[in-house]
Amino acid sequence: MAANGDSQTVSEYIVHHLTNLTYGKLPEGYARYDGSTVPEGGQWTLAHGADEIAAMGFNAVHVDSMLWSVGLGIIFCWLFRRVAIRATAGVPAGWVNFVEMVVEFIDGTVKDTFHGRNPLIAPLALTIFVWVFLMNLMDLIPVDLIPHSLMLAGVDYQKIVPSTDPNITMGMAIGVFVLMLFYSIKVKGFGFVRELTMNPFNHPLFIPVNLFMEVVGLLAKPFSLGLRLFGNMYAGEMIFILIAALFSVGLFWMLPAALLQIGWAIFHILVITLQAFIFMVLTIVYLSMAHEDH
Repeated sequence: MAANGDSQTVSEYIVHHLTNLTYGKLPEGYARYDGSTVPEGGQWTLAHGADEIAAMGFNAVHVDSMLWSVGLGIIFCWLFRRVAIRATAGVPAGWVNFVEMVVEFIDGTVKDTFHGRNPLIAPLALTIFVWVFLMNLMDLIPVDLIPHSLMLAGVDYQKIVPSTDPNITMGMAIGVFVLMLFYSIKVKGFGFVRELTMNPFNHPLFIPVNLFMEVVGLLAKPFSLGLRLFGNMYAGEMIFILIAALFSVGLFWMLPAALLQIGWAIFHILVITLQAFIFMVLTIVYLSMAHEDH
């Protein structure tokens, strides 16, 4: 693969594919890749390379992750809305039948796992499962197809799998965490404070110890939720990139690389489905715990 007319080494190829299209503000006086200097007051622009992304700091936005995740969310809403309009009392067929199977599967999982009464949980579980699955599914698209096509159009960087971006996975996990806190306070009231301070040792002297242990356990939930999805999908994407790099080694590696790509893609179908299911189930479990009032 070539970037800006220059051949890439394998290391540069991997780094390029793992770099997000990032928009942010470069600080005043920063020397850019083309030799220019950022003018007074800073400059909002698209980053070119990891150094510029680091210089932009916390306020930088991963444009590709945002666009792909929002776009896939819109596709999900459009497809399921079409099914809702076309659904009838008769025997379903085709896409309608498939969507009904997915909905019934999610509904059964919620009934088996969630022990409270909340009409939000089933729609939330369905949204999480399908949305995460669609984001993961982008990993099966050949790694060079879309990024290389966009490079020809002048877009230097592009990551098309939103779930390989910790900002996306942790954003969803924090959303679930906020719902956990909201329902814990709403359902348990002051009992939520007692739960944090009087467990596992039911004695006032152990309140600091109990609070430390419970808060650490509480904060671990969103991190485990978001980082588990990110870690698995990032590793899968890395393997696809490494296999794709074999095509540049020589003709001898063409056939083995092709077979490895096909084999890993078939196995990865299970991975992307399982990761979406795990994220959904953990969300249901955490929200069920938030509704349990002892």
